[in-house]
Amino acid sequence: MGLALAGCGSSGGSGEPPRPATTPTPTLFTCGTPAPAPFRVVGYMPAWQGSVDEIAFERLTHVNYAFALPTADGGLRPVEDLSKLRALVARGHAHGVKVLVSIGGWNDGDDSAFTALAASRAGRRGFADAACRLVDEEGLDGVDIDWEYPEASEADRYAALVDELSVTLRPSGKLLTAAVTASSWGSEGIADEAFAGLDWLNVMAYDGGAGADHSPYSLAESALDLWAGRGLPREKTVLGVPFYSRPGWRSYASLVASYPDAPYRDEVGGEHYNGIDTIRRKTCLARQRASGVMIWELSQDTHDATSLLAAISSP
Repeated sequence: MGLALAGCGSSGGSGEPPRPATTPTPTLFTCGTPAPAPFRVVGYMPAWQGSVDEIAFERLTHVNYAFALPTADGGLRPVEDLSKLRALVARGHAHGVKVLVSIGGWNDGDDSAFTALAASRAGRRGFADAACRLVDEEGLDGVDIDWEYPEASEADRYAALVDELSVTLRPSGKLLTAAVTASSWGSEGIADEAFAGLDWLNVMAYDGGAGADHSPYSLAESALDLWAGRGLPREKTVLGVPFYSRPGWRSYASLVASYPDAPYRDEVGGEHYNGIDTIRRKTCLARQRASGVMIWELSQDTHDATSLLAAISSP
């Protein structure tokens, strides 16, 4: 993150919050829009937190293990917590869920390794081979590229990298996906030519700001407008939703633990996030205009009737 390549072809809180006299209930509504087939539910599982045993695999179609990190010469650093990845693959496959490895991530804003390796044919080839080896060795179903973020001047390199990976992975049925931003900033380096080589794009419709503009419904709409306007087909569009808040980066689960009415709101204690109603509305939007929903990230959810993943499964 040398076998033969035959198989490839932070949270925080302050004092005790006020408790409401009564707990509100979610709005009752249904989508009225059948889910397209296939309708993907893609959840990221980070290496550094969360338990594989707590994942509701029956509500997912794909899980992306985050993250493997590239090296400037086209290799991969050792995968963090390899035993967790292997448990994820075993449990996922037992439930009919496909498991991919996501390569990249925010990485403190350092995307220099991608910039370097994508600059040469040798670097791209080496990276594709390294990714393929990891897929083969760990029984993975594909690769998710999370280059945050290629510059506009690197669009050709991005397209060439996707092409190299596509040629290596997809002939044997392995998936190739990418995580992309929800705004024009950061997306200029994602060349339209790369769409053909990708199975779908996970649109990160969150982090639009540090407060109420973090991930409102309007951001989901504008994100889908952006990528549809660029020619990305609906069947290759997956809408990303957050399971955490801004500005405090608190998990949804921690907000629910602190505020009983948190599941039915989008703001508590100055923290902005997506509650059950907004998640359901976004899922309906994805049924209408995309081919699935993506989640960052699974370990931040609850595991009872307040679960956001459950809300996605039954909007």
